[in-house]
Amino acid sequence: MKKLVAKGAASLALLSLSALPVLAQDAEAAPAVTPEVAYIFNTLLFLIGGFLVMWMAAGFAMLEAGLVRSKNVSMQCLKNISLYSIAGLMFWITGYNLMYTGVDGGFMGSFGPYSFDPVGGDALDTGYSTASDWFFQMVFVATAASIVSGTLAERIKLWPFLIFTVVLTGFIYPIAGSWQWGAGWLSEMGFSDFAGSTLVHSVGGWAALAGAIILGARKGKYGTDGAVHPMPGSSMPLATLGTFILWLGWFGFNGASQLAMGSIGDVTDISRIFANTNMAAAAGVVAAVILTQVMYKKVDVTMALNGALAGLVSITAEPLAPSVWQAVFIGAIGGVIVVFTVPLLDKLKIDDVVGAIPVHLIAGIWGTLIVPLSNDGASYGTQIVGIVSYGVFTLVASGFVWFILKAAMGIRVSEEEEALGLDKVEIGVEAYPEFGTGSQRM
Repeated sequence: MKKLVAKGAASLALLSLSALPVLAQDAEAAPAVTPEVAYIFNTLLFLIGGFLVMWMAAGFAMLEAGLVRSKNVSMQCLKNISLYSIAGLMFWITGYNLMYTGVDGGFMGSFGPYSFDPVGGDALDTGYSTASDWFFQMVFVATAASIVSGTLAERIKLWPFLIFTVVLTGFIYPIAGSWQWGAGWLSEMGFSDFAGSTLVHSVGGWAALAGAIILGARKGKYGTDGAVHPMPGSSMPLATLGTFILWLGWFGFNGASQLAMGSIGDVTDISRIFANTNMAAAAGVVAAVILTQVMYKKVDVTMALNGALAGLVSITAEPLAPSVWQAVFIGAIGGVIVVFTVPLLDKLKIDDVVGAIPVHLIAGIWGTLIVPLSNDGASYGTQIVGIVSYGVFTLVASGFVWFILKAAMGIRVSEEEEALGLDKVEIGVEAYPEFGTGSQRM
């Protein structure tokens, strides 16, 4: 037995010595991986990043379920699984091609469904499987639609919302995305948005803002005397769970946006992106907690949750280049933005149920604007041009669609239906049928 142990120890020692040149200071001398290996690792990055971002759909569902009243929880769950499914179909039917095929410095790509590699395909010229790339890009589309869902909760009809989701995921988002990620005109100008502070989050936020203005506030939210009447959510544990799921999914959102894992440099950069993403989120929470304590003498858990998300959105435009202190600063300002913007929207009587506009729109603008702080290849002027262009396009296009839906079929339930709750009147399935009706009476 001792002999076997000694031989095993000797073998492990030899294995360790043989691995040292690759794992330690001589890593730069290691031979480059073959195109086949790079293809495998790049594809794996897209797939892992993709299913992490897909998991964010669960995060949005839980966050929204916790922040709406109990009479509307089932509706939010239905909307989230529906919008994810619609996004997948529309991004295959035409969205991907509109965003990536034949843009060539212009304003949009081509119409038509996207074709994947054949079974057993080995097209090494792309550097990754085309299906993995499609999947990774598709889950970003669903994220943009989820932002709209939370803002307009508790008073919008189901089918108008789903029709808007078809237009947003199939046309508005892909056309906007083509300007930068599809090598369109903004990319040619030098606009920089690494993982989508503007392309995903602000686009979703602008679409949500247009809908909130046209839809109007929930009944009883704002008094005639200017008072704001709080409408507490059904479950802070669910909202907290949703936030942690989103936080986890964001590592795929930002990390896989490196778009390559076939070299030591790429893997090192991905790990740096993970660290910066986490630090920005943590700073957003701490900033929101401290600021609400100072301003209101109590810490608001919903502000802390949205502080984390705002920190994440803020760092998404450039998660690689910042130092740790820069990432902390960028995320902390995101948390501050939430604390100040939520009451500002209430003063403007814009009813955002989950705080998505401060988190995704305003923090997205901040994150995109501050990119030149750490990225010398970006300029503030070009970043402003991109921010304004995305805002004008999305606000106008979304507003146009919302107005058509309002005129054609109506987008808001009646006051009586709103009072009863959308779970009962729209889908007939209550989330908590055996529990009390405390929040349902509000």
